[in-house]
Amino acid sequence: MTDADHPNPSCEELALELARRDRMLAAVHRITSALSARTDVNDLVRQTLETAIDIVDASAGSILLHDEEKHVLVFRYVIAATPDIAAKLQGMELPDTAGVCGRVFQTGKGEITQDVSSDAAHDASVDEKTQFVTRDLCTIPLHSAEEAQAVGVMQILNKRDGNFDEDDLEVLEILAAQAAGAIETARLHQEAQLARVVNLIGDISHDVKNMVTPVITGTQTLELMMQGMFEDLEAALADPGVSPEARQRIEQAIGTVREFYPEAMEMTYDGARDAQDRVREIADAIKGIVAEPHFELMPLRQVVDAVTKALSLMAETSGIALAVEGLDDLPEMELDRKGMYNAFYNLINNAIPETPAGGRISVRAEPIRQDGEEWVRVQVADTGRGMPAHVRESMFTDNAISTKPGGTGLGTRIVKNVVDLHHGELSVDSEEGKGTTFTILLPRFQPRVEAAAVAAA
Repeated sequence: MTDADHPNPSCEELALELARRDRMLAAVHRITSALSARTDVNDLVRQTLETAIDIVDASAGSILLHDEEKHVLVFRYVIAATPDIAAKLQGMELPDTAGVCGRVFQTGKGEITQDVSSDAAHDASVDEKTQFVTRDLCTIPLHSAEEAQAVGVMQILNKRDGNFDEDDLEVLEILAAQAAGAIETARLHQEAQLARVVNLIGDISHDVKNMVTPVITGTQTLELMMQGMFEDLEAALADPGVSPEARQRIEQAIGTVREFYPEAMEMTYDGARDAQDRVREIADAIKGIVAEPHFELMPLRQVVDAVTKALSLMAETSGIALAVEGLDDLPEMELDRKGMYNAFYNLINNAIPETPAGGRISVRAEPIRQDGEEWVRVQVADTGRGMPAHVRESMFTDNAISTKPGGTGLGTRIVKNVVDLHHGELSVDSEEGKGTTFTILLPRFQPRVEAAAVAAA
């Protein structure tokens, strides 16, 4: 046996290896410290991915978390060459059995793919959609030491210098285990918070009902008294002793009240009922429950006009113009009237405080064809302050962030629920200082499916 059979590394090679190991350990220490100080899932995911890419000197990466109900892996956070690529992937869903990510998720074993073109499991459609070229990748399951089943997958792409190796895989697996444990802890923390919020909303709903009851009772009593008063007044005015001049003056004095009070009573009843309904909707939105829709063929303009009428005074007071464009040319659509009203109410109501005086909020729509079917594209656009990227990215997730003081972020979740129930699509385009545009794509006719399938969807 010769020395060639046991080659000894040079001092330079040892120094490089030690430096690499030191860098990896420092990075693991950094992510461990960072994760222990966070309980927000979005922060955990972002910090994990940024550190992982830095550790192995890669170009891009993504973390996909598992949705047990849908059996999909969801792109929760993406770091790519450009923000456009990241935006296209953000929120995309993949079957949890498909592609390299699905394979790693199911087996629970990390993989190195040196050349994606040689792996039939690689989903090239993702690259086609984003125009990103994936050369090689390292895919690691996210599961803690205590959890047998992974909670998701981390995928790191395109090593800048050389190829991914077993050292890269090893350090990424350590990082992934740390991150998975922290993500699970954060999820449990958020679930506990959600349970407390749901209980609080239940208490608030009960209190609102108790507070609204005397309002309705008082209004009903006042309505009966007003009706009786006008009947008595008519009888008194019919007395021959009342001069025509006196009768005319009295009728002029009470005319406006007599005309308006039925509408005022109806507004009070509707407002009280809507307040109770809205509290229930908020509680359902928090719990992820959406009421089954009732579709009817109707003009979209009818819903939008009802919303703009309700919010016109608020907009006028704030010095903001409300505009409706292109809705007269739309054909009737199958819509859930109540749900669609809530969706547009939330979008416009949220836009008013974000739009400075002199600004504009517009609702515009146009018929389009998509996949051979009739659809309608609706856009709610404002000239307001816009929103930062992290707010936009979390807009339709369970961790939506509100930019309004005291805001909950639930309004956009309600909108998303309504659009989903209409089998539509919802997206947002926003830039700080330039405004925000929500785009809703709605099929003109709802798919003909069984009621059980609708409920399951």
